[in-house]
Amino acid sequence: DRLITVKLTSGHDEVVLITNAGLSIRFNEENVRSMGRTAAGVRGIRLKGKDRLVAAAVVMKDSTLLVAGENGIGKRTEFDEYRTQSRGGKGIITMKTTEKTGGVCGALAVNEADEIMLITFGGQMVRTGVSHIRMTGRNAQGVKLINLASDDRLLAIAPVINEDEPASEDEPASEE
Repeated sequence: DRLITVKLTSGHDEVVLITNAGLSIRFNEENVRSMGRTAAGVRGIRLKGKDRLVAAAVVMKDSTLLVAGENGIGKRTEFDEYRTQSRGGKGIITMKTTEKTGGVCGALAVNEADEIMLITFGGQMVRTGVSHIRMTGRNAQGVKLINLASDDRLLAIAPVINEDEPASEDEPASEE
């Protein structure tokens, strides 16, 4: 067992869990009962064979699900394409995983204006805008996010947190 991620929610949000084999499940967090600190929890998605959970995302208005494969292939999909299910099921396809894509290594809920960082096992880091990643359906492979050396793989994707605070309505934006 290992902790994959922690997300802050309202108690009434919908959550999507994504596996390495490209499956996902969307359910309402109200279906997860409150438990004590020492409790084992409840099943979110039923895993097959050696499949493992790689990411979780909270469904937000005007956001899409960005999924990336180990071979540098990724895509964005509208959350509307993921039907709400009962937690603990097998899930539905979120990315068609093949030798070309590799297994899913990460997923994020993103907006059009966001930027992400792509990190490889070889130490390469590439920053890119989400708007450059094409929208596709759930059952598609996606597009190339990063050029990888033949022996390198994508390790993770992460959101870029902009430290610049937006200008308030009273003060004009600086021109640097």
